[in-house]
Amino acid sequence: MARILTGIQSTGKKPHLGNLLGAIQPAIELSLESGHEAFFFIANLHSITAIKNGAELKENTLAAAAAWLAFGLNTEKNTFYRQSDIPEVCELMWYLNCFTPIPMLENAHSYKDKSENLSKDKINTGLFTYPVLMAADILLYDAEIIPVGKDQKQHLEITRDIANAVNHKFGKEIFVLPTAKIKEEVMTVPGTDGRKMSKSYNNYIDIFQSDKDLKKNINQIITDSTPLEDSKDADSCTVFKIYSLLATQTQTAELKAKYKAGNYGFGHAKSELLALIIDKYSAERAKYEEFIKNPELIELELKKGAEKARKIASQTLARIRVELGV
Repeated sequence: MARILTGIQSTGKKPHLGNLLGAIQPAIELSLESGHEAFFFIANLHSITAIKNGAELKENTLAAAAAWLAFGLNTEKNTFYRQSDIPEVCELMWYLNCFTPIPMLENAHSYKDKSENLSKDKINTGLFTYPVLMAADILLYDAEIIPVGKDQKQHLEITRDIANAVNHKFGKEIFVLPTAKIKEEVMTVPGTDGRKMSKSYNNYIDIFQSDKDLKKNINQIITDSTPLEDSKDADSCTVFKIYSLLATQTQTAELKAKYKAGNYGFGHAKSELLALIIDKYSAERAKYEEFIKNPELIELELKKGAEKARKIASQTLARIRVELGV
């Protein structure tokens, strides 16, 4: 049985449509494949590099967990937990720090990208050692397969390098070397301005908001000034692009025909997108709202997952402690 592991960021209030289509649904589908044992965690410790507000971080963590649970993550079959509920990860991070050369971290994209725009006194050490915490997240559970985008490939290589250094030092396999499962074709979901949907661009669609607010959100999608009566190019329209990612082939073909025929405005298309989202995600939206109104249900699932995760974490930590004499 192969063990897969995925970290879930908690830097935004709620996962948006791009997160759902590009990360959450594919990960849950992967966990359903036979022969896989999946570990999913909310990476709230990583989020502290950017968020220093306790109430905000807690709200974000619960919202991220609620979205995964609402979309059907099986917590009986898989292990679903909050990173900070596993103190072993911080202890392991310290041991790994002692095997990690500074130049390796200076060359990490996560650090270099920030350091190009900020003076060094504005960059916290947490951001600098971010890859080491990520390595601890992975190595602590003997994870074998790590689904990541191309932008995270370097961090997996750093994890393998650190694990190799430890294994070489003690002449035995202390840590399992993880393999990256690179998502070559990550779904790109356009945002309301046509660029890739992102919280950074503030161009995202939040499917978990009220129908009224969701309508306002969708109405913000930028379209051109083609007159109502004219034929329109569906493929160049952001509304259609988003619709086609969610709809059936028949629904997509029907909407495309309306664009081409004319006497069909972008307002009509936005209304159809709204109706599609409300219909397609009615069950998930209701479950999400139920979890948010009852956070104790989320806490129960996270605590249950943490107990499962800590059993494995303590075994891994015991191996390295023996070798280090601590």
